[in-house]
Amino acid sequence: MTYMYPTYIPISATESLSSSKYGLYLYHEGWKKIDFNEHLKQLSGVPILFIPGNGGSYKQVRSLAAESDRAYQGGPPERMLYQEASLMFEEGVEMDETDIPIISQYTRRLDWFAVDLEGEHSAMDGQILEEHTEYVVYAIHRILDQYKESRNARVKEGAVESGSLPNSVILVGHSMGGFVARAAVVHPNLRKSAIETVLTLSTPHQSPPVALQPSLGHYYEYINKEWRKGYEVQTSRTGAHSSSHQLSRVIVVSISGGGNDYQVRSKLESVDGIVPSTHGFMISSMGMKNVWLSMEHQVILWCNQLVVQVSHTLLSLIDPETGHPISGTRKRLAVLTKMLHSGMPGSFSRQSDLLQQSPHLRLQKQRRFAGSQKKTITACPSQLHWSDEGLERDLYIKTPTVTILAMDGRRRWLDIKELGSNGRNNFVLVTNLLPCYGVRLHLWPEKGTSASDLPLSKRVIEVTSKIAQISSGPAPRQIEPGSQTEQPPPSAVFWLDAKDMHGFRFLTISVAPSPTVSGRPPPAASMAVGQFFNPEEGRKEFSPQSLLLSMYSQKDIFIKEDHPIAMNITFSISLGLLPATVSLQTTGCGIKKSGLPVEEAGDMDNGRLCKLRCFPPVALAWDATSGVHIYPNLYSHTIEVDSSPALWSSAQGSEQTNVLLLVDPHCSYKTSAAVSLTAAGRRFILLYASQIIGFSFAVVFFALMRQANAWELDLPVPSLLSAVESNLRMPLPFLLLAISPLLIALFYSCLSPKPFPSVTSFFVVSIICYLIGNGTIIILTLTTQIISHVVARVHVFFKTRWRWWILDLSTSFFSFKVMRVINANPSLAMSLLAIALVCFVHPALGLLILLLSHVLCCHNALCSFFTASSKARSEDLFGFGNGVKSSKSNNDENEEGLPVDENSSGTPDSARSYGETQLEIFHHRHGLLILHLLSLLMFLPSFVAWLERLSMGHNFPWLLDSVLCMGVILHGICDSKPEFNVFFQIPGMRGYEIRQGLVYLLAGYCCYLSGLDLAPYKAFYAMAAVGIVSFVFRIIERRNQPYYSSRKHSHRH
Repeated sequence: MTYMYPTYIPISATESLSSSKYGLYLYHEGWKKIDFNEHLKQLSGVPILFIPGNGGSYKQVRSLAAESDRAYQGGPPERMLYQEASLMFEEGVEMDETDIPIISQYTRRLDWFAVDLEGEHSAMDGQILEEHTEYVVYAIHRILDQYKESRNARVKEGAVESGSLPNSVILVGHSMGGFVARAAVVHPNLRKSAIETVLTLSTPHQSPPVALQPSLGHYYEYINKEWRKGYEVQTSRTGAHSSSHQLSRVIVVSISGGGNDYQVRSKLESVDGIVPSTHGFMISSMGMKNVWLSMEHQVILWCNQLVVQVSHTLLSLIDPETGHPISGTRKRLAVLTKMLHSGMPGSFSRQSDLLQQSPHLRLQKQRRFAGSQKKTITACPSQLHWSDEGLERDLYIKTPTVTILAMDGRRRWLDIKELGSNGRNNFVLVTNLLPCYGVRLHLWPEKGTSASDLPLSKRVIEVTSKIAQISSGPAPRQIEPGSQTEQPPPSAVFWLDAKDMHGFRFLTISVAPSPTVSGRPPPAASMAVGQFFNPEEGRKEFSPQSLLLSMYSQKDIFIKEDHPIAMNITFSISLGLLPATVSLQTTGCGIKKSGLPVEEAGDMDNGRLCKLRCFPPVALAWDATSGVHIYPNLYSHTIEVDSSPALWSSAQGSEQTNVLLLVDPHCSYKTSAAVSLTAAGRRFILLYASQIIGFSFAVVFFALMRQANAWELDLPVPSLLSAVESNLRMPLPFLLLAISPLLIALFYSCLSPKPFPSVTSFFVVSIICYLIGNGTIIILTLTTQIISHVVARVHVFFKTRWRWWILDLSTSFFSFKVMRVINANPSLAMSLLAIALVCFVHPALGLLILLLSHVLCCHNALCSFFTASSKARSEDLFGFGNGVKSSKSNNDENEEGLPVDENSSGTPDSARSYGETQLEIFHHRHGLLILHLLSLLMFLPSFVAWLERLSMGHNFPWLLDSVLCMGVILHGICDSKPEFNVFFQIPGMRGYEIRQGLVYLLAGYCCYLSGLDLAPYKAFYAMAAVGIVSFVFRIIERRNQPYYSSRKHSHRH
């Protein structure tokens, strides 16, 4: 939490934008009242613009701005001597750390500006995003002009100015504000080099969190395409490559909130494929230096650990010589990497890379420069150098495990050749001692003399810099001198593999002497446990079967004493899909070997004694997308990584999770993993909601295909529920509709640069999503069908009881001239009204009109069916015939208040055939109703955002949304009757026809693939295409082309 005293200074708008509904503010920290004009006149810092996200406020800048002010006044934080992040780029070019300036005081403060976007919901509408982008571009220009105006005002007052004006603004965006920042970078009206650094917090870069509106998805695709083009290397006529591409100076850093951010997933926040690794990266808050926390979507704006680290990072970007942000791209990226990344990796490819990035780089560099005049990179400053005289007598360790329980001022020698034999070629050390201050580690080629001409001090390499920091809780304090406390949690990890130790004979661990103040002991306990071990001995695996069965019964894994300190546990199903609660219970800690008196050990509780002997376990989980997740004091904790496995775009290996347990080798444990069904279900819906939405459209299209095929074959049209159930039958329908699109997707992955997913997990998860989509449509169908039947029953009941009274009212209502015109051709009136609303008001209103027409038709058809059925039962009950009288009675009934819709097909020959015909009409229109109801729901968020903006003016809808919705409306009109099932005779191929069922099948495949692509809005392209094709067929059919024909549906009773 941050305490602040905010003041928001409005920045006046220019004449061209005096009537804008948005605003621009400058933040000032302080409780004293200030003069706004005088404060603006003194403006001379580094400009930073904060852009709020979906429904956000400009006042959300206060935590970042307040901590930045405190960081500027307090100066850089104390340097931590843990392992730094690797500065090696993918191209193999390394950024030398000596090029990064080490400053003792920041040279210039940060001026935080914020745009007031009226709290609009930019995640719901693409048009809002575009308007926000245009205003942000204006705000950037206005900020740069304000610095010029402030400087001119100071010069007029006689002030002497030195230095140059800022020519760029750093952008910090939260949520959709981060995407707006990127959109502003490629805006055609932006000044050259006005934006060079973009930092985003919980921003979806790849696609919207839920891509429902077509214009929103299209705008995302357009911006990302412009960014990819901006980083393309241009080739000159001579064939030489030019590096002066459009975005060559722009760096983007994306910070994700991790697994606790349920609104935006880390996969969407990644900049892979948009920004090259030489110009940006994505980092999770759990892997950030000095943060180590996962946080919710809004919490990322005020979490103190993250806000403080971001503030120091932005201040470190300022060049001490110029007072402006560092101009060099590579140097700027190196500062961002060093300030944000911890020494822990975000990804790894082999066991020895678990705890380090570029593990041999630093050692090889030091060996290369050993004995030369060039300064080597060492972790420990010269003033912290320990002399051999400052250490007590050396200790020679004869066992693979070394334990340090106090700062005793001794150096421990470990023989690598002897202790690292029998496959124990890895060494790991966990400790809570600070590197250089508390512990130092060296590699020695030999201990005595050597044939080398170099002195021993030149051949010994210090590897203290390889100690990586991990999150931990506070160490327990001693109650009284000499008392034994619980083992403190480790705060650092040191790892060496066989390649690191090659060519060396000894490893030494030097511990600093115990500090004393007035004869008192140190305030906290100290610990360090190291071990030579074989990584293969510590491998455990939870199979898919055991994880699924753990929902009902847990499987325990027992770890005996003298086990490897690092246990590599593999979960065959990703913990991003099935979060598991990992429990670690201490079962023994060598009480007999503890050294305590027997009577004391017997009276002491086993668990309490083990806490005095065993350090708290630590779990480290990695994910290729979200990076490292650290869980200290792991006794029982739910491990959940923010991964996205089994997607079309998922890479190989994403379907499983590796967890490294650091446990005390002196103790034995019982570990178990249990999967919660509710947590797994919540995570599944969170990951695959977009996929399920796209599959739901495909399910409806497949059901419409079965209805169309039944009409073509002169069979009764099945209900939507029956059609969905038929499509789930094995083997042919299910394999054709559910498996074939997956094979098409895999085939496309083979031909494209997209990563090839893991086939098994991809198929299993996709089939589950398809079944959930079927279940969603079944529930929606049952709900609407029950409501329709209830309303129709009530309507028929009142019609038959008060038919003349209602008939008089309906006759007087339909006597109006307007109603007579509409009643003469309701489809034309409905289509004109719907298209007008789609083009000039909002697409959701036009789709609502289309939906109401379906509801009315379904209601009329169902009422006619119930009326005909009750009449037929009445005649059979009293022994009346089924001849002409029955037909006349039905016609009279329709004339008395139950008019048959204009979409009715033909005149029935009997009461039974008439009723069944009306039921088939209901089934057909009910399928269209469900399809277009889904379409309306897709536009519902955009409609809500439109309603909120009505008071601020009205803008016409995007052309793309209007065109696609017009195609949907054409589909609802042109295919409103079952007999509108045309057949297209392929010219030159007698006997081959393109039927409507085939069109629905292809549309369903397109929706299926759009779901796999996490872009359900692309289902509108399929619906619009079907509508346009149907409209063209209707026109050609009216012209009586010879190769078109229609078939009349007839019953066979």
